[in-house]
Amino acid sequence: MKSLKKQRRVQVIAVTAIALILATGLIGYAMRDGINFFRSPSQVMAEPPAPSEMFRIGGLVEEGTLVRGEGETVSFSVTDGGASVPVRYTGVLPDLFGENEGMVGLGRYEDGVFTATEILAKHDEEYMPKEVVDALKEQGVYQEPDGS
Repeated sequence: MKSLKKQRRVQVIAVTAIALILATGLIGYAMRDGINFFRSPSQVMAEPPAPSEMFRIGGLVEEGTLVRGEGETVSFSVTDGGASVPVRYTGVLPDLFGENEGMVGLGRYEDGVFTATEILAKHDEEYMPKEVVDALKEQGVYQEPDGS
């Protein structure tokens, strides 16, 4: 009798472990496209990502580089003070988007140009994404907002 109970207990534990491993694998597989890594312009220039890799880039919109093309196409450069990456975006820009302002873009780096599918701008005069602040501090060009 005891050996039958032990055998049943081992079977239940084995099935539970297999189910847990399978569920973890399925969750990881489902989330693979939802994970977007953040890179600063210096990191992109030092180690360019594969054209198929979707990632976020952030920094300041470089002054004098904002060019509005035909329709909704916009091109500009984003910098962290150490490097500058050209960006191309087709779509409607956020209201607070402008030169010398913080931004984060989601897209791919192809042929030396970051092609953005989404552009996020700071939501008020003081805010800047933590990743952008960290990248600017790393380059030594971060300036505290006037209000603090």
